[in-house]
This record gives sequence, C-alpha cells and structure tokens, in this order.
Amino acid sequence: MTLDHPRKQRLAAFIRRVWDEGDASAADEYLADSYVIRHDPGDPWDGMTLDRAGFRDRVERSRAAFPDQRFDIQELFADGDSVVMSWLWAATHQGDLPGFPASGKTIRMSGATVYGFDAEDRLTGHWQITDRLGVYQQLQRNMLAG
Repeated sequence: MTLDHPRKQRLAAFIRRVWDEGDASAADEYLADSYVIRHDPGDPWDGMTLDRAGFRDRVERSRAAFPDQRFDIQELFADGDSVVMSWLWAATHQGDLPGFPASGKTIRMSGATVYGFDAEDRLTGHWQITDRLGVYQQLQRNMLAG
C-alpha cells in the first residue's frame, strides 16, 4: 500500500488515531461539520447524518465491546473527492453485545469503505460493505463453545 496522495495519508492517520487507538476526540481534526453514513447495512447508524459529537459517541459505542480493535488497511485508492479503503479488521470480544456475552475470543471481519472528502480534505461520510454475517457466525460459534 502506498500513501502517495494527501487524502490517503489523512485517511490512514484517521483510522489509526480514531478507530485503532480509540482517540474519539481526535475525530474533530478529520471530520467536516456533518458526517453522513450513506450505506452501511447492519450498522445502527446506517443512513444517519452525525455531527462531530455524534460521531465521537459512535466511535466510543462501537469500540466498547472490542477495545483492542485494529484495522489492517489492504489498499487505498484515491479518485476525485473519494478514497476507497479495503481492510481487514480484528479485535478481542471483551464486552457484551445484545445476545452475546463477552467471549475473550478474537473476531475477524473484512470490508471496503468509500470515504468522501470536502474541499478542505475533511471527511464527509462513507459508503461501506462488510462481512457482518461472518461476525455474527463467529459470535454465535464462540457463545456455543462456551
């Protein structure tokens, strides 16, 4: 993966600081005034427009069950106002989810996300596809295994 474009560099830094390290307050440095989740089936925030405080809340809630989560960025492609990121994700299931008590097991997921940027290189939203069924199956398998 090459970070040969300023928006690729900015996105990689955002993912590392906000999602991997859990520094939700750092999101303010990267986000536009509003952030639109255009398409993210299975995500509780799908279709919502968030202000910065709402986005910080989303990060904290999303990381609660998986505080050690890490994104392994596979590829970044920049085109116009967008950067596409394909990724692998892994985290330890350390907090309860509805119907799934913490298992202490590693959960893995893959996906691709298209991030939009404004003229000031601030993130304006995303369109995402992920393997949420695979996550559900792993959670279910871990729960049955005890």
